[in-house]
Amino acid sequence: MTEASPINSLTTLEQAMKTRKSDLTVQQWFHEQAKPYQELMAYYRCAMMEVETKFRVLNEAFSLQYDSNPIETIKTRLKKPENIIDKLLRYNLPVTLESIENYINDVAGVRVICAFPSEIDMLAEALLRQDDVKLVQKKDYIRNPKESGYRSLHLIVAVPIFLHDKKRMMKVEVQFRTLAMDWWASLEHKIRYKKDHPLTEQQNDSLLACSEIAAELDRRMEELNEGISH
Repeated sequence: MTEASPINSLTTLEQAMKTRKSDLTVQQWFHEQAKPYQELMAYYRCAMMEVETKFRVLNEAFSLQYDSNPIETIKTRLKKPENIIDKLLRYNLPVTLESIENYINDVAGVRVICAFPSEIDMLAEALLRQDDVKLVQKKDYIRNPKESGYRSLHLIVAVPIFLHDKKRMMKVEVQFRTLAMDWWASLEHKIRYKKDHPLTEQQNDSLLACSEIAAELDRRMEELNEGISH
């Protein structure tokens, strides 16, 4: 892979964001320095589409083999430019295209929502068996939930995209959740990040308890499904 060149005027941007004294906004800066950044984001969008297509093909294949579609929904998102820059600055990394590629693993994201926990393992294994998918990192927050109660399986994978003159490996974060996990995570985010309303210890405990209830629902529905299937 060829080395990515840094975006121009990075020192100015870093100073503006750290001091907050400049009128230069992130949006204005990206408009002025758009071309190299937009090109990189186009590569990430292509990688997202590659991964999304892989899951749609897998869903169809499982439907033919087992007469069941394991995937309920697939969501994709590209990280906002201001969030990318904030993350680089938070970790004291240089604000360059090279830094984005090397250190920010979740620029491109694909979220796969399944009905049952067992389908998550099945889909993750099927994805990683493909010879053009390279596993970069795995974090299993289903078997090892976060203290908040968050549950999800996170994979960072590298996939090839084929441009008109070259092949390029790009990283994509894949999150696997059940419907219950996604419901809890979505509402937890809305509740936790309301402006100027930090949660009390009791409210945090209530969110954790709701996470346990959602996990128990997953277990019960899985048992019911297995009982009917057999």
